[in-house]
Amino acid sequence: MRYGSIINGRERNETHRDTLEVRSPYNQEKVAELALAKRSDLEDAVNNSFDTFHSTMKTMSAHRRADILRKTADLLEERVEDFARTIMKEAGKPIRFSRDEINRSIQVLRFASELAKNILGEVLPMDAAIGGENRMGLVKRKPLGVVGAITPFNFPLNLTLHKVAPAIAAGNTIVLKPAEKTPVSAYMLVKLFQEAGLPDGVLNLLMGTGEEVGEPLVTHEKVHKITFTGSLPVGRKIRESAGFKKVTLELGSNSPNIIFEDANIENAATSLVKGAFAFSGQVCISAQRIYVQKNIYDQFLENFVKQTKELKIGDPESEETDIGPMINEDEARRAKLWIDDAVEKGAKIETGGEQNGTVLSPTIMTNVDQNMKIIAEEVFAPIVSVIPFDSEEEVIKFSNDSIYGLQAGVFTKDIDRAMRVADQLEMGGVWVNEISTYRQDNHPYGGVKQSGIGKEGVKYAIEDMTEMKFIGIKLDS
Repeated sequence: MRYGSIINGRERNETHRDTLEVRSPYNQEKVAELALAKRSDLEDAVNNSFDTFHSTMKTMSAHRRADILRKTADLLEERVEDFARTIMKEAGKPIRFSRDEINRSIQVLRFASELAKNILGEVLPMDAAIGGENRMGLVKRKPLGVVGAITPFNFPLNLTLHKVAPAIAAGNTIVLKPAEKTPVSAYMLVKLFQEAGLPDGVLNLLMGTGEEVGEPLVTHEKVHKITFTGSLPVGRKIRESAGFKKVTLELGSNSPNIIFEDANIENAATSLVKGAFAFSGQVCISAQRIYVQKNIYDQFLENFVKQTKELKIGDPESEETDIGPMINEDEARRAKLWIDDAVEKGAKIETGGEQNGTVLSPTIMTNVDQNMKIIAEEVFAPIVSVIPFDSEEEVIKFSNDSIYGLQAGVFTKDIDRAMRVADQLEMGGVWVNEISTYRQDNHPYGGVKQSGIGKEGVKYAIEDMTEMKFIGIKLDS
């Protein structure tokens, strides 16, 4: 099927346009054909979003925005299987995990619907300042205008809604550019919003490349905010070119997970199999480094390897499949090269390390050091390193020795140690007795250092998609 951009409610799918094929990462079957957007489409989309913000969205009531978001959630709930199968085909995500993504997406919409009615201001005690008597101060939150949303392939619906739903809740309009590899779910989402009653022009969709429409979206003078999830190099470039726009960047990580000697080893191993290998490790907060206290290291490693070997690799359409393909063969080949490079430098493969086309078997590595790419950089693949440590101070130093700082996991029964370690880890978020890969849609999510700028999580994204406005009143004395 052929899909085009949607601008002001109308699809641009003319036959003369350049096209791009979307193919299944698993078997290379053709999923869709894109009629690619041009620079002129980008201009039309932004100008239409700008005009729609001032003519429609700026004055739309909170209860109507909430109703549209809630109705969209209800419609999505009716079509879980359609959306899940689309993500399974275009991203190669096993069908069970694709359904999980749809269910989380429904929740994001409902969170946004509830919060649209609760964007609160405050009354300031103006007489707290000398000369402030007989004055009233009001602080309101107002929408920004046009939000440019650039989304990744790995959670093509949920991460798109983490940008689109808060933007609508806050009263903004959106120009959405999805990843070229997984655009069909975004197209279906825009159609769903239309069915739910979202006015034309509030959510415009650009089916195009980063070079043709992504870069000019970032620099366009009528775009007031850019929200981006993706790689560090692209995020850095966006930060440099966005000018005075608000920017939210959700970038890379190489998340550490720390297992102390008093932890429940079997539970930690079971959780970390999922945390390291879910969606073939193509998750920003995938467990990439596992630090295990030395006196339980062998026991944990044996358990972890055993459970990893039991994972079922295969067709993402099968209900039994745990591990499907990576997004394309180039990425699988790149990850395999990183494994081979580590082995040449002395690392050991405990299991996995085999590439077959787009499929890379779940790989556990030991005897690694900080100079290897599998430790120093974001692998974004089903590769995890297991590393022994002696002391609390040592493992904190190991964990913090990274340019990234997104999310971490700490496993221990000692609450004092848990809080002490969590406070010292240089991360945007720390889970205790839970894997780094766990994320709920209502907590603040975002990294420090080069893992990003700003926070997602529906409430916090809404705050970042509004601006404070002060109104002062001098009363008659």
